[in-house]
Formats: sequence, structure tokens, C-alpha cells
Amino acid sequence: MTRETAIGLFLVAVLLAFPLVASAMGEPFYITLATRMAVLALAAVGLNVALGLGGLVSFGHAAFFGIGGYVAGILASHAFNQEPIFSTPFAFMGSDRMPVVWLFAMLVSALVALPIGAISLRTSGVYFIMITLAFAQMIYYFAMSWPAYGGEDGLSILSRNTFPGLNTANPLSLFAVCYGLLLVALLVFAVLRDSRFGAALLASRQNATRLAAVGIAPFPVRLAAFVISAAITGLAGALYADLNRFVSPSMLSWQMSGELIVLVILGGTGRLFGPVAGAMLFVMIEFVLGGITERWQFFLGLILLGVVLFARGGLVGVLAGKVRHG
Repeated sequence: MTRETAIGLFLVAVLLAFPLVASAMGEPFYITLATRMAVLALAAVGLNVALGLGGLVSFGHAAFFGIGGYVAGILASHAFNQEPIFSTPFAFMGSDRMPVVWLFAMLVSALVALPIGAISLRTSGVYFIMITLAFAQMIYYFAMSWPAYGGEDGLSILSRNTFPGLNTANPLSLFAVCYGLLLVALLVFAVLRDSRFGAALLASRQNATRLAAVGIAPFPVRLAAFVISAAITGLAGALYADLNRFVSPSMLSWQMSGELIVLVILGGTGRLFGPVAGAMLFVMIEFVLGGITERWQFFLGLILLGVVLFARGGLVGVLAGKVRHG
């Protein structure tokens, strides 16, 4: 077992222990805090596929995060009101079943990411950053002007979606669901990273021309990574909406995209457990410093600046040393 793996397993164990201790102490707020860590870590795992493995600095992943949230909210709203979302060729009344919601959230996010990625990946560098931001802002303003689902006021989820065999109204049960999906996403990331697809993706990041020279087209590899990344982030968005029982255009905003990038950088870009470390650190900074001052983002900025200048591998990189791929 490598040092990085040991550190990652320790972080995952701490994240699991935190809500269990809080439950034993009768502190449901801290269980919710741990659930938020797990959901944001899941979203960061999604972005880490594109950014960490593919070097795709997407400033528009909030679009997929928000789409996942809106899918959860819309399906739950129609299921609660017993109103069909569409009636042709058959009537679909929505759903309050989490597995169904997750499937739709991932599918819709992936379908939206496909044309966005196909267009955006024709560019590179700052142009790629700006075009992904532009697409995200288009979706943001569409949600703002969509009165059927709350417009700028957002959409409330009156009753939390259900999972077979669990009472999701119980904070600990909801954490267990989110934590389990985070572990699955980490496994998916590890498999992708260590596969031939992952090797091709890393090669396209380092030198796309050389990759093409050995007979592998970089564009399909990058597009596949972008779509997979969007699907995972969309799943996290659905969980975030369920956690808050509310979805709003703020989930689609450029600030949310920046927050996801911050999570990846804080934990360690391309690191398997980087998103977990980044989400835990971010939420703790927000909770601790937010209770002291309203300007806690200033101190977060200082920490981020320090990471960029002196700890390029993020928190996991500082503790584990130089990253190794493959």
C-alpha cells in the first residue's frame, strides 16, 4: 500500500466516522455537514476526471451540477403533484425514487455535455475555459427565466426522494447513500485512471500530437472523459438538491463552477482522494471561519494562493509526495 493510498483511506474513514460520532452525540447538524462534504466530493470527483486526468479546465461544470439538481426537483415535483411531465407517447408522472432520479440526472447531464463538449473541445486553453463558461451561463439564464419551475426563486422539493429500504428523512441514512455513491465514484475514477482509456487521456493531456501519431485520435477520448465527468457531477447535483430539498439557479452559477475547481485544487488535481480532501477542507473552512467572519472567503483565497504557489499537489500532495500515474 502506497503512502497516498493510506492517507486517502484515512480521510475516507474520518469522513465516515464524523457523522457516526455526531449521531451518537445527538448532533444532526454535523451529520448534514458530513453529507455536504460527501456530495461536494462526489461533484469534485466528476470534475477531476476532466481536469485531473484530461487537463480540461472546465469553468462550466456548474451547468451539469445544476442540471442534476433540476432533474431531481422536477421529477419529485411532478411525482408529488401527480402531474405528467409529458403525455406523448406515454404519460410520465415523474418519480420520487432515488435510483430513477439518479439515472435521469446522469443521462440528461451526459446528453447536454455531449454537444457542449463537441463544440468546446474544438478549442483549447483560455478559449476552452471561456466557452464552457458561456454555455453554463446560457443554461443559468434559461433556469432564471423558467417560471414553470420557480424561475429565479428556485424550486422546493416538498418531500425528500426515497431509497428502497432506507428512511431518507433520517440524516444518517441520507449520509449513507451519499457516502456509498462517493465510494463508487472513487472506484470508477481509479478504474478509468488505470485503464488504457486513462492512459490515452493522460497522453492527450501531455501531448495530443504524439497521441495522434500512434493512431489514437485525442478528440473522442477527451469527449468521452468530458461526458463521463458531466454525468458524475450531475449525480452529485441530484443529491445536493435532495439534501437541501431545494434547487435554484445558484447551482448553475459560475461561482459554483469556481467552487468545484477550488475543491479539486485544494485536495490535489488528478489525485484519487484529492476531491475528498478538498471537500472536507473547504466545508470545514466555511464552517469554522464562516462562524467568525462574513469575509471567510478572503482567508480561503489566501489558503488557495498558498496551495497554488507552494503545494501544487494540494493537501494530498503535501502529505503523500509526488503523484504517480499508472
